[in-house]
Amino acid sequence: MMMDWSTPYILSTPVAIRTLEWLFAWSAGIQTLEYWRMRGAMQGDGLWTWSIQRQDIPDPRLRQWLDALFKPNLFSALLVFRLLALISLATQGSHALNIGFLFASNVLVLIRWRGAFNGGSDFMTLVVLTGLLIAQLVSHVGGPELGWRAGLWYITLQSITSYFLSGAVKLLRPEWRNGQAMTIFLNAAIHGPLSNRHWLRKSWLAALGSWAFIVWECLAPLALLDARLALTFCFIAGLFHFLVFWFFGLNRFFWAWLATFPAIVWCAGQI
Repeated sequence: MMMDWSTPYILSTPVAIRTLEWLFAWSAGIQTLEYWRMRGAMQGDGLWTWSIQRQDIPDPRLRQWLDALFKPNLFSALLVFRLLALISLATQGSHALNIGFLFASNVLVLIRWRGAFNGGSDFMTLVVLTGLLIAQLVSHVGGPELGWRAGLWYITLQSITSYFLSGAVKLLRPEWRNGQAMTIFLNAAIHGPLSNRHWLRKSWLAALGSWAFIVWECLAPLALLDARLALTFCFIAGLFHFLVFWFFGLNRFFWAWLATFPAIVWCAGQI
């Protein structure tokens, strides 16, 4: 990728772009393989059959077209082509063909799951894909420099905003301010319930932990003031998402948000 325009002092533009592409390809690849393993539950007497979900499509002609597309063999082929496009992204970088297909196929997968299969991780996957698509479209009009600036800033603002809004919502909820929410969530986690002697059973420690998350998330926009702040923020965010994966099994969240970190560090360096 030939780029010689100005770069930040911590993360160069080509490195930021390629790291983002690799991380996203890995993240979306894991999701695609999960869909592949779940094919048996998406047909016949499975839990997620299209015969039930198709009732949400009001337009009969659109429903008929989706009926054909979501037949087991065609849907399997869609997943295979999606994996090939992700391999292309990881090895050759993004271009209009692989990003256009990945974006369109992602929308189709979301329709298959009534808009979302795994909530926030699906949203952030779409955010990164949209940013990559913006980069391609704007590059054809205003050149690659403007295109990648637009794409990386879109991803950054969406990711930073997601942290800020999460903290703001917690701040408004009394159960988060007093620490009860953290204990409730961990009691329902994979390794829950908490033992009677667990330190989070102490209300003041649970409240302290809750406030640590609230303050960190609400201060997320400050990460854009300096690339070193952004690196620190992303390190803490990575640890946070790993803990969420460890306690709740939400592996998609870890990789989906991790894919946005190169954009955050790059944008902070630009400022």
